[in-house]
Amino acid sequence: MKIRTILISAAALFLCAVAGAQRYCNPLPMPIGEKGNASGDVSVFFDEGKYYMYCTGGGAWVSTDLLNWEYHPVDNVPIAPDVHKYNGKYYLTGNDITIWEGDTPLGPFRDMGPFKNTGGPELGWKVPFDSMLFIDDDNTPYLFWPGRGRTGIYGVELDKNDLTRFVSSPTHLFNYNPLHWFEHMGEHNEYQNVAWIEGPWVVKRDGIYYCAYSCSGTEWKSYAAGYYTATSPLGPYTYGGNNPLLRKTDGIVTGPSHGSIIKGPDGEYWAFYTIVLGGQFGSRKIGMDKIVFDELGNMSVQVTETPQPAPLGKPETGRKSIQLSVNKASRGSFSSEQPGFFASYALDDFAGTCWKPDPGDKQPYIMIDLSPAVDINVIDLFDVDGLRILFSNGGRGAFGGIIGGRGARPLPVYKYKLEGSMDGKTFYTLLDKTANTKTADVIYEDVAPRQCRYVKLTITDWPKETELGVIEATVFGKYSGYMNPTNPQENDRYLYKY
Repeated sequence: MKIRTILISAAALFLCAVAGAQRYCNPLPMPIGEKGNASGDVSVFFDEGKYYMYCTGGGAWVSTDLLNWEYHPVDNVPIAPDVHKYNGKYYLTGNDITIWEGDTPLGPFRDMGPFKNTGGPELGWKVPFDSMLFIDDDNTPYLFWPGRGRTGIYGVELDKNDLTRFVSSPTHLFNYNPLHWFEHMGEHNEYQNVAWIEGPWVVKRDGIYYCAYSCSGTEWKSYAAGYYTATSPLGPYTYGGNNPLLRKTDGIVTGPSHGSIIKGPDGEYWAFYTIVLGGQFGSRKIGMDKIVFDELGNMSVQVTETPQPAPLGKPETGRKSIQLSVNKASRGSFSSEQPGFFASYALDDFAGTCWKPDPGDKQPYIMIDLSPAVDINVIDLFDVDGLRILFSNGGRGAFGGIIGGRGARPLPVYKYKLEGSMDGKTFYTLLDKTANTKTADVIYEDVAPRQCRYVKLTITDWPKETELGVIEATVFGKYSGYMNPTNPQENDRYLYKY
């Protein structure tokens, strides 16, 4: 039976969209600053009502809700930085044997010198990298770090009065295990005796210590994360039986690993992670998703790349938003393309390709017919409710092209608009960002839901020092009904549902 849709005013639709607009979509649209680009190895900590994010790429980001982030310049941020608070001071570690101290979460940070092993030599401690400072409930400080390659993860208690000093010989928590298939290096985990274990992150929940770690290597889409558990900070640690914790090798969001775990403003635990965008146009971005704990304490994460409720957003009911535009290039048109950089590449769900319009094209666009219907009597329709764009921004490379402010490119400010149509001729505005001032090469915007058969994305302005490239443009939405193009009078304005 067919049930006619109730028409809702544009104002009511807008209010509904705003009420449910607290959504995020991976990769996260992190602002870019002159000395900072969020390009992986993400560390998040909470202090006095705010969340602070540090990443490889320099700078820091601050948020109160884990959704809206503001960039702050911070000098001398190392690769794989980590900041934690201890006894009123803030301590920065990273890919170095040095620890830095600051009076605020955003520095400036003072060099305290290298770590000192007062407990005797031990393999793995001399050159800590990806080091993580952990403060237990009893205010005892610990340091965790990986060895090299197959060596695994180490930990040690630090001197409470001098965080540069180890109070004992480091403990080897666990090693690479060739039986753990996702730890093998390679795009398809084919190197069964080669590994790169890194990026430890320890969090305590209900008396259990969880040590997450990264594996397979950040150059692969197979980059993944696993975890071990223990009842004391230095173990012994037991392998998580439902590993891997994070893994995804298809689509845009691939290689999720090397991150952090934080309790959000909703009281739930959230995993922040590095995203490895595959191919020469890809780079490393940031993602997040909620952690689920079962009754046995096992933790798991569903890695997503569709719009999801943010930590303080309203839970979605009914159908979830899905990708509507993937591989729909043949059902649309475009303004221009360069040889080898086809418009279809913006819709192929792959970060290794890129659409580049002709340099003389001042208003490049892609128009897509969302309906895949082959029956001439049925055309499917969709409520479009979100837009994600990944710009190439000049090909920043695996680490974003900015590390501690070195080699910074012009800040990316992209302007664009999204329009919808029922007939491909008369268009109405879905999203207008032609006055955008935000600096980011990944964008995600919620859209007030509106029924469409066609959508048209137009890029109206971009940094002229950088050749325009669109890695991926994704339209999200939900099925909303169908129309009969051969018998328009029965459609009642094309608003029918099953």
